[in-house]
Amino acid sequence: MRQANLLEKILAFGRALRAAGLDVHTGRVIDVVEALQHVDLSSRDEVFHTCRTLLVHRHEDFPVYDRAFSEFFDQKARSRRSADEMQRAEADRSAASVSNGAGDPDAAQSVEGIVAVRTWSDAETIASKDFASLTAGELALARAAIANLSWQAGVRRTRRWIPGRGPRIDLRRALAKSLRTGGEIIQLPRRQRKVRLRPIVLLCDVSGSMERYSRTLLHFAHTLARTARRVEAFLFSTRLTRITMELRTPKADAAIAAAARTVQDWSGGTRIGAALRPFHQRWGGRALTGGPVVLVISDGWDRGEPRVLREEIARLHRSCHRLIWLNPLIGTLDFAPLTQGLQAALPFVDDFLPVRTLRDVRDLAVHLSALERRR
Repeated sequence: MRQANLLEKILAFGRALRAAGLDVHTGRVIDVVEALQHVDLSSRDEVFHTCRTLLVHRHEDFPVYDRAFSEFFDQKARSRRSADEMQRAEADRSAASVSNGAGDPDAAQSVEGIVAVRTWSDAETIASKDFASLTAGELALARAAIANLSWQAGVRRTRRWIPGRGPRIDLRRALAKSLRTGGEIIQLPRRQRKVRLRPIVLLCDVSGSMERYSRTLLHFAHTLARTARRVEAFLFSTRLTRITMELRTPKADAAIAAAARTVQDWSGGTRIGAALRPFHQRWGGRALTGGPVVLVISDGWDRGEPRVLREEIARLHRSCHRLIWLNPLIGTLDFAPLTQGLQAALPFVDDFLPVRTLRDVRDLAVHLSALERRR
């Protein structure tokens, strides 16, 4: 396999594996392309085992993979002319899809398999572009880059003590060890607090004013739910809808479609305070345990009572480790947080950050991983 056509072959091989019934998602294909740059491409065994390690998740899928690999790479009857014709036809279909579906988020699905294997270095060309202005192909590239990020909202100390280099002496272990030395304590073992990753709570606005950003931000929500250890996700417009279970679907498009079907007021009005109230009443005791980091994604165009929003945001702030408000309008021309909703909420927000571009999302991942243990 030559380096020049590595990308095209891995893309086609991924499609062949999916056609054979294997669950091969975009993130794994990206990993394969990057990994193959460090192996001997002239060695069939190295390519075979590298791809199998990254693309096969279950032992019972090995025979399916082995057959698909042999059929794809070992068929000598496949001529170079036929391969060239197939590649040209695929390129023509992709170009037609982009041309017909420019600006439509759903049209990005037809070209996502081709552009998704590009890495963050390739995505830098659109890193500063507003999500609302991206073409279908650029949206697919942005979603693939977001899917390749890892998310961790810092750690917290629990009440449980474990052996370690902590400040306290572990008397039980000291006495247990003294039995080996005739009751004489020679060492003073210590213990430390056990730490755990902080949970994340996501509250995303899907009202009419957020329509240009909602679907891309849902891809961000799916990546968050797939990579973080514990995530509770909710959508709101005039009412609140929990989508935690829907986002656990492995494939992003299927997860977002399932989440959209559960929301009855998609692209409706915005009443943030009225949506947060049932969140506290029904889900607060479950979602807000363990000192979570709460992400509210909204442009702040609220039609409800500012007093209600102020009360619910203040309550949310008291119940979490850190409250972060992500606004896609930050950075746009003449933006200022002057709406009544934002004026009521901002005194209780720890971080007011943009989420308008790919670079904003990447900076958010860095920001979350660097959160302090204390507010």
